[in-house]
Amino acid sequence: MAIVTGGSSGIGLAAALELGRKGCQVALLARDPARLAAAAARLAGEGLSVLACPLDVRDRAATEVVVADLIARAGPPLWLVTAAGIVEPGFFLEQGAGRMEEQVATNLLGTFHVVRAAAPAMAAAGHGHVVLVSSGAGLFGVAGYSGYCASKFAVRGLGEVLRIELAQTGVQVTVAVPPDTDTPQLEYEARLRPSVIAAFAGAGRPLSAEMVARHMIRSAERGRFLSAPSWQLNMIARLQSFMSDRLAVMQMQLLRRDLKS
Repeated sequence: MAIVTGGSSGIGLAAALELGRKGCQVALLARDPARLAAAAARLAGEGLSVLACPLDVRDRAATEVVVADLIARAGPPLWLVTAAGIVEPGFFLEQGAGRMEEQVATNLLGTFHVVRAAAPAMAAAGHGHVVLVSSGAGLFGVAGYSGYCASKFAVRGLGEVLRIELAQTGVQVTVAVPPDTDTPQLEYEARLRPSVIAAFAGAGRPLSAEMVARHMIRSAERGRFLSAPSWQLNMIARLQSFMSDRLAVMQMQLLRRDLKS
């Protein structure tokens, strides 16, 4: 089974299609029932096995119930893809605090809730892939995106820790850091993007959701930690991960020694 949050559109839906075509039964989690039903119908129309589960990942208790039910029905997931996310552009001194809180609640805490609910069963099974969808904005700051950058940086940081802690269990962790991607979220964001930063924030042609999804699934299958599907972000990610890779290896070795002692 593959559990995909944010599975009703964009990168989440593209990842669900990719994993379904690989033979996985796919559980789509999303908070809009109508869009979720349409996404499930699309998968079913291709003859793929799909479960549709309405869920707001910000709700920890509800997330625990939904994930526990899926595991009871289909066993520990082979794949967990956390693609649920929102973006609300606006300058820090001008944007209301509530907009910042909404982004952190969805992008970071929503990711945490789902992984915390599913990871124990995956670790007990001794295998599986956790794919966290961060962003290119999780690699460097972008003016007008304080809430989004902060939450996506944090998702990447969570992935760094999970990579180390879950390594001993057989569960692999990959963090996707895509650039602008042609999704409904980008369409919404572009309308609110501060004009003064638009030339920078909107530079380059958006990638397709399908390309981003294929790249992150392939990266996970190859055991790579970061999935950066553009050459620019790949170079930035490589430079930033140079020391973190070595620090991660050092910590993995310490944990391995502790388990043997």
